[in-house]
This record gives sequence, C-alpha cells and structure tokens, in this order.
Amino acid sequence: MSFEEIRIIVIVYASALLPIILIYLKRKDALSSSMIRIYILCFLLCSLGWELWFTYGWFEGDPVDERRSDALNLAIPKHINWLLNSLGDAGTICIGGLWLTWMLTGRCLSIFEHWEWRPFFILLFWCLGQNIFVEMFLYYDQLSATKQLSWAPLAPTGPWFNPILFHFDDRTIRLQSQIPWLIMTPLLYALSIYTYKKQRKT
Repeated sequence: MSFEEIRIIVIVYASALLPIILIYLKRKDALSSSMIRIYILCFLLCSLGWELWFTYGWFEGDPVDERRSDALNLAIPKHINWLLNSLGDAGTICIGGLWLTWMLTGRCLSIFEHWEWRPFFILLFWCLGQNIFVEMFLYYDQLSATKQLSWAPLAPTGPWFNPILFHFDDRTIRLQSQIPWLIMTPLLYALSIYTYKKQRKT
C-alpha cells in the first residue's frame, strides 16, 4: 500500500467519524442540538442525492471499485464507501461549513434566522472549494477522464454534459462533480435557517 493510499484512507475515515464524536460531545448546546437534525438531513440528501449513485454507478457510470486501486477497495469496501462519504459530507463539509460561516460572520446567530447573502457566499465558497480540493488532491485518480460517474438526482447533467472547467497540472476539474455542491449549498443554508428557527420555538 502506497503512502498516497494510506493518506486517502485516513482522511476518509477521519472526516466521516470525527464530526460524529464532536457533535455528540456538544449535543446539549442550543446551536449544536439543531445541528444534529441538520446533520441527519444532510446525510440523507448526500447519500440519496449522489453518493449512492456515484458508488454503485447505477446509471451510465462506473462503480467505485472499478475506479480505484485494489488496496483502497480492501480498506474502504464499496458497500460502505457511500456511507463514509455521506457521513463526511454531512459532518465535515455541511456542519463544518456552517460552523466556519458562523465563525467568519462574528459568531452572529442572526445568519441562521433569515437568509443573508454574505454567509451564503462564504458557505458556497467552502463547499465548492473543498470539493475542488478533494477532486484535485484526493480522488483525482478515481475521477480521471477515462472513468465515468453515474447520473444522480443532484448531478442531473450526468456524464453526458460534463465539460472541463479548468486544468491543474495533469488533473482536470469537471462540471458533473461540482454540480451536487452547487445544488446542495442553498439547500443546506435554507435547511439550517428552518431548523434553527424551529428549534428556538420549542
């Protein structure tokens, strides 16, 4: 097993499991209690929206075990790949993004009371930025030009309309893998506002 493969395995498991521990430890906090609901809903959106489809290649895509090495398939079996990725999406990306947005807006809870464009764009920058980073430095081999991702509900253009957005060295960033977070970010922000306001009323 190469160092690169070990790095991927550590990041995948850590991003999936560490947020669960942190959310559990802070579950009695008023803000964190609403975040638990958001976490569960985001897990469902991410898993049903694209992770299951990308993992199994259900509709015109290659399954994940055909897009990566045998060592990675052994350490991250296909049948839990979607689960780990969805946990990481919900915890590290969604909850982590909301926390980062809250911090960068001066820990002001009003951003969860009504829609504000500044926190939305901070959240969008985070969601797209991390996804581009992951595509360039973590999953670049699994997302190469010769390997095709499935159509998914939150990746509606599928593999049929998937232009290259830009190049970085010998790696390419394509539209299909960015669309889920373009759709997910406004859903996430709207969901956080709805959930937080509902939590305050109870």
